[in-house]
Amino acid sequence: MAGSKVTAGSGSAAGLDRPWASDRRLRLATRGSPLARCQAERVADRLRSAVEGLEIETVIVRTRGDRQSDVPLDRLGGQGAFAKEVQAAVADADADIAVHSAKDLPSVTPGGLVLCSVPERLDPRDALVGAALGDLAPGAVVATGAARRRAQLANLRPDLTFVELRGNMGTRLARAGDGTVDAVIVAMAAVERLGWADQVAETLPIVLMLPQVGQGALALECRADDEPVRSLLSAVDDEDAHRCLRAERAFLASVGGSCSVPVAAHAERLDHGWLRLDGLVASGDGRVVLRQALEGDDPEALGRELAAALLGGAGGAEVLDW
Repeated sequence: MAGSKVTAGSGSAAGLDRPWASDRRLRLATRGSPLARCQAERVADRLRSAVEGLEIETVIVRTRGDRQSDVPLDRLGGQGAFAKEVQAAVADADADIAVHSAKDLPSVTPGGLVLCSVPERLDPRDALVGAALGDLAPGAVVATGAARRRAQLANLRPDLTFVELRGNMGTRLARAGDGTVDAVIVAMAAVERLGWADQVAETLPIVLMLPQVGQGALALECRADDEPVRSLLSAVDDEDAHRCLRAERAFLASVGGSCSVPVAAHAERLDHGWLRLDGLVASGDGRVVLRQALEGDDPEALGRELAAALLGGAGGAEVLDW
């Protein structure tokens, strides 16, 4: 598929099973933050490379999470705070495709929509800006809006103090230099996409800090009955990234967590084609962190099996109730 191109209206290449109407403009719905716009434009560039002459319009949607940027995410319902209005724009036919940071998506896709494409994934790790973990003095202040990050950092460094972090990526990174905190922790993929990777003091290895479900990946949704768009999006789908995301999301759905509770998962493709899925549940204070990994071929079955292992035999259900 790489390098192939189809002219709008032909439908004979790039995996398009049905013609793309030459008079139809593709509408991409996205949040309005600089990072979200950057991600949408990257998707648009990929689609234009796949379909010659494709016209694309960006539809900016202001989500609840954007409108209430001073409210902690756990009070806004977690991931849905950044996704529901974008999804609604597609469901209501005001747009054709929803472009999300995969980590912002609720674990269950709304009826009438389908998550049909996951482009190539960037670095899924977390990054510290301001200071490396080993350089933080006892009692240092770290800013983060994620319960997952707080719990894992507190487990590694019980001496640290945490404060809330909200706002767009520029606002977050600025906190590291304003004298109020010693470091902020953000997604490495986000600073990479914005061209700010030089500000990172340390990228935390996955063995120490398990990422949020979907971190580093983009997720493209469309209406389930829109076959031309579904076929079009197949041209920018990365099969390995998509399978990994399916396993992570199945784990999240089975655990019943969101970014408001300390749950994490990361999948990777093994050399023989199976997936390895690492999952984690933790107490909010980080005193108890349960982590386990399984391997398997079926992404959804693997996610469910790992969730059952952590919630049942490992006692994760009790930990999440703390």
